[in-house]
Amino acid sequence: MSAPNVPALNWLFPFMKWLPQVTGRDLKADFMAGLTGAIVVLPQGVAFATIAGMPPEYGLYAGMIPAIIAALFGSSRHLVSGPTTAASIVLFSALSVYAEPGTADYVSLALTLTFLVGIFELVLGLARMGALVNFISHAVVVGFTAGAAILIAAKQLKHFLGIEVPRGGHLPELLYHVGKELHHVNPYVVVVGVVTLASGILVKRYWPRAPYMIVAMVLGSIVSTVLIKMLGADTVKIATVGALPSTLPPLSSPDLSLENIKRLAPSALAVTLFALTEAVSIGRSLAARGGYRIDGNQEFIGQGLSNLAGAFFSGYVATGSFNRSGLNFQAGARTPLAAMFAGLLLMGIVVLVAPLAAYLPKAAMAGILFLVAWGLIDFHEIRHILKASGRDAAVMLVTFFGAVFLELEFAIFAGILLSLVLYLERVSKPKIVTRVPDPRLDKRAFSSATDIPECPQLKFIRIDGSLFFGSVSHLQETFDRLRAEYPEQKHLAIICEGINFVDLQGGEALLEEAQRRRAMGGDLYLINVKQGLWEDLDRCGCLDVTGARNIFQSKAAAIHAIYHKLDKEICARCDKRIFLECQDEFGPPAPQTQRRT
Repeated sequence: MSAPNVPALNWLFPFMKWLPQVTGRDLKADFMAGLTGAIVVLPQGVAFATIAGMPPEYGLYAGMIPAIIAALFGSSRHLVSGPTTAASIVLFSALSVYAEPGTADYVSLALTLTFLVGIFELVLGLARMGALVNFISHAVVVGFTAGAAILIAAKQLKHFLGIEVPRGGHLPELLYHVGKELHHVNPYVVVVGVVTLASGILVKRYWPRAPYMIVAMVLGSIVSTVLIKMLGADTVKIATVGALPSTLPPLSSPDLSLENIKRLAPSALAVTLFALTEAVSIGRSLAARGGYRIDGNQEFIGQGLSNLAGAFFSGYVATGSFNRSGLNFQAGARTPLAAMFAGLLLMGIVVLVAPLAAYLPKAAMAGILFLVAWGLIDFHEIRHILKASGRDAAVMLVTFFGAVFLELEFAIFAGILLSLVLYLERVSKPKIVTRVPDPRLDKRAFSSATDIPECPQLKFIRIDGSLFFGSVSHLQETFDRLRAEYPEQKHLAIICEGINFVDLQGGEALLEEAQRRRAMGGDLYLINVKQGLWEDLDRCGCLDVTGARNIFQSKAAAIHAIYHKLDKEICARCDKRIFLECQDEFGPPAPQTQRRT
C-alpha cells in the first residue's frame, strides 16, 4: 500500500511530519520533561488565574487541553502553551470593567474573549499572516511586560497586607486606596507573605534547581497553619484560596451574543497580537537553540485551535509560556509530545493535590506573584534600549506608562502604532549623498570624499532607501535643493543600487524631475538598476517617459554615454577633467583642484 501524501496534509495535520519519527528514547525523554512541566505549572496556573481574576482552577484547566492542542497543531518542538502573566493581566484589565472578577458572569466573558482570540489567531494563520508579528517591536514587549509587572504587584498588595481595597482602577488609584487602609494592616497576613517571598528568593538564589515557587508556597502555608493553630482562626484572620475542584476540565461554552462580541472584540484583537508575538518569539528562540525552524503561520493556527478548545474546556486565553517552554527545552524534550504529556499529567496531578489548596493563603499567593512580577522586568534589556536607541526608548516608555496609567490593551496598540509611525518616519527619508569617481580608488570607484572635485555639468547622487508615497516629499525637496544650489549641473545621475522598490508616486517623482532637467537643457539618468526596480519602473510607465536609453547597468557605460551629451564648450574651459573621457579629449586636469564643499 502506498504511503499517504503527507506533505499535502501538513497544513491540516502538522503532527504527521514528526509523529511517525518518534522513538522509544524520545518518548522517555519527553515524558520526563512533561512531568517536570506539569509540576511547575501547578503553582503558576493558580497564580496566573489569580492575576486574571478567574477562579484558581481555571489557570490549571488552561494548561491542560490548550497545551495538548497547541503542541499537536503548532510547528515548534519545545513551545508549551498555557496561561501566562501578560495574557492574564490583559484579560483582567479588559473584563473587570464589565463584571466582578471570579463571578459566573466574569468567567463567561473570559470564555467568550478566549473564543474570539482563537478565531482571530486561526484566521490570521489560515491567511498566511505569520509575518505580522514582525511588526510588533521588541521595545513594545519589554515596555508592556514591565508595566504589567508593576500592576501585578500593586494589585496583590491587598492580599499581602490583609486589607480591603476596591477592585479595578489604575495604579494611582490602587496606591491611594492602599495608603488609606494601611492602618488596617493584618500583621499575621504580612508574616505569611514575607516568609513566602523571602523563602522564594532564597531558594531561587541558593538552590536554583529546586522548584522555588512550590517550596515558597508550602512554607507560607505551613506558617499560616501554625499561626492559626496557635492563635485561632478568628485572631489571625488569614484568608485562603480555598479547595480546588479535583476534577478534569468541565465542558463550557462562550456567550457569543452580539453585545459581547462588540465590546470584547477590541480587547480580543490586542490580546491576539500580544499572545502571538509571545508565542512566535519564544518558539523562534528555542528553535534557534535546537537547530530547527518553525513556521509562523502554523504557530498561528496551533494557537488559534488551542484557544478555541480552551473556550469549550473551561480554559482562558493561552499562549506560549517562556518559563515552561524554556524549562521544557532544558529538561531534554525532543518532540511536541513533551508538551502533550505536560497537559495530560497535569490532569492527574490536579485530581490528587487540588484539595490541598484549602491550606494555601492568599498572602502566600501574593508573595509568589511579587516574585513573578519582579522576574518580568528585564532591567538589562531596559538599560540597553535606553542607551542604544532613542526611538526604541520612546516606544518602550510609551508602552510602559500606557500599561501603568491607562488600559493595557490601549498600551499595546499605542506601542505598536508608535513603533510603526517611527519606522515610517525613518524610511520616509532615504539617505541621499553626492558621489564622485575617485581616481585614488581601484577602477575609479565612486566615493563621497569631499576633497574630490565634481563635474560642473553632471551631478551624481546615491539614494539608499525605497521611493514610495511616504518618501516622495523628501525626494522632491532634495531635487529642488540640488537644482537651486547647482543650477549649472543640468544633468543628474542617480546611483540606484540602494533602491529596493518604487511605487507609482515615487515613479512620478522621477518623471517630473526628468522633465524639469530636460527643460533646463539636461537630463536624468539611472545607474545600477536592480531587476525588481526595473520591473517597478516598467509597471508604472516610467520607462516610457524617461526612456530605457537613460538607464545603465554600470558606471563606465553611464559616464561614457552621458559625456557625449555634455556641452563641450564648457568641457574645454573646465580644469577638473574628472572623467577619463575628458582627459582623452582635452588633456589631464590642472595641477590644483578645488576642494568640494
